[in-house]
Amino acid sequence: MSVTHAFDAIAATYDEAFTHRLGRWLRAQVWAHVPFRAGDRVLELGCGTGEDAVWLAQRGVEVTATDASPAMLDVARRKVTAAQVAGRVMLAPFDMARLDAVPASVHDTYDGVFANFGALNCLPERRSLAAFLAQRVRPGGKALLVLMGPLCPWEVVWHLAHGRPRDAFRRLQAGALAHVGGGEQARVWYPSPRRLRAEFAPGFRLQMAAGVGVFLPPLYLSHLGERWPPAFERLATVDRRIGHVFPATWLNDHYLVVFERV
Repeated sequence: MSVTHAFDAIAATYDEAFTHRLGRWLRAQVWAHVPFRAGDRVLELGCGTGEDAVWLAQRGVEVTATDASPAMLDVARRKVTAAQVAGRVMLAPFDMARLDAVPASVHDTYDGVFANFGALNCLPERRSLAAFLAQRVRPGGKALLVLMGPLCPWEVVWHLAHGRPRDAFRRLQAGALAHVGGGEQARVWYPSPRRLRAEFAPGFRLQMAAGVGVFLPPLYLSHLGERWPPAFERLATVDRRIGHVFPATWLNDHYLVVFERV
């Protein structure tokens, strides 16, 4: 099953994964590291339902928000309209795996790139994309990328405790099938921060890295956060404080990196 089909199928209910406390805590950690300012022009990859595009636009950022899923873009369009930021957000279909078919609206120069919550994990390698972005981001521009890492202690412990060793270490498999919600699956790759850094060189230089979801569990365990909110609120605070300290940059559900265009 294609990634596009899988995300088309869950577009209508996708936001439900981010309406609970855990989703809000994780997204807030990412937003705290956003390097873009009002007036910047940013290319967003894998915009999904447009939550980040709306947040950026409300802070004066001009966003070209792209996704390979038409259904996701439909939801994003409604959200952008409802938030009254259509003047700052342009939505465009763009499949990162099809760099030979880039829409005209993406042929532009940008101050930065944003890709949140694993959009780049849908690619088996990212060197081609990095070269593509190096041609479109101005020197000194930033790329904020959030990917799922290969080693998530929460996931390992949870699945081992439930007698599922194969699921516990599935991220170590190249192109592993992952559940994306609603019973849908897609093939996913989990590059380490070191590999991602190598893939984005020489066009981009790493500025910083931080874990997102070091002590907080993956989103599919959000029921735990709803059951014990005070305890997980404290874990969210610890997450924010130690995410940039090794080994938190490697042991996490997601990690974020900020690259600078050389």
